[in-house]
Amino acid sequence: KQIFTKVTLHPEIKLREEGNIAWAIRQNSPLLKKEMNAFIATHGKGTAFGNTILQRYLKSVKYVKNAAADAEYKKFEKTVEFFKKYSDQYNIDYLLMAAQGYQESRLDQGVKSKVGAVGVMQIMPATGKDMNVGDISQMEPNINAGVKYMRFMEDQYFKDEPMDDFNKLIFTFASYNAGPGRIKQLRKIAADRGLNPNVWFGNVETVAAEKIGRETVTYVSNIYKYYLAYSLLLEEKEAREKAKQEIKSSK
Repeated sequence: KQIFTKVTLHPEIKLREEGNIAWAIRQNSPLLKKEMNAFIATHGKGTAFGNTILQRYLKSVKYVKNAAADAEYKKFEKTVEFFKKYSDQYNIDYLLMAAQGYQESRLDQGVKSKVGAVGVMQIMPATGKDMNVGDISQMEPNINAGVKYMRFMEDQYFKDEPMDDFNKLIFTFASYNAGPGRIKQLRKIAADRGLNPNVWFGNVETVAAEKIGRETVTYVSNIYKYYLAYSLLLEEKEAREKAKQEIKSSK
C-alpha cells in the first residue's frame, strides 16, 4: 500500500486463521531437531536477525517502486524515445531496457552512486569510455551506453545459448548484477537438479536465491515488474487512443 497506492486491501477476508507452520523432519533425529530448534530460536521473528530480514524484505519499500505512478510515468515519457532509438539500433527490447533504467536510477540522469556510476543507466566512467558513445553525463549518450553494453554482454555470453530472446536479455541482466561466471555456475547447478538452465524465472532463479542470496533475484524481478507495468500502461494508452478515434469517426 505504501508503493501501490491504488490497491484496495481487504484484511477482513482470510483464507485461514490461527494455522500452524512447522518444519517436517525424519523421526528419531534428536540431533537434527536440536540444531533446527537452536537455529529457529536465534533467527526467528523477534530476534535481531529475524527482525533485520523482516524489515529488509517484507517491510522496506526500497526494493520496488511504482513505475506506473503519474510522476514516475512522466520520467518514462521523457526517456522512452532514447530507449526506442538505441534499442532499435542494437536489436534489443526497449521496454526491458527502460525497466532496467528505472531499476538503476528511477530514470533520473542526476543520480550518481557512491562508486561513481552516473545517470539513468548508472554507467561507470570506464564503461562509458569503452562504449565510445560520447558524454555519459548527458542523458542520451548515457542511455546509448547502457543499451550498447547490454547488447555487448548478451552477445559475449548468451548469443549461442539455446534460449529465446527474452531469456537471453534476462540472463544478461542477472550477469550484469552477479557476474557472468557466477550465472554460468548457477545454470550448471540448475541443470544438475533437473531444472531448465535456459530459463531464469522458476528455474535458475531458484538456485540463485539459494546460492547467492536475494539481491540478483530481486534485481531481475524488479526489472520484470517494471517491464510489465510499462507494457500495461502502453496497452491502456493505445486502447484509449483507439476509442477516441472510433468516436471521432462515428460522428
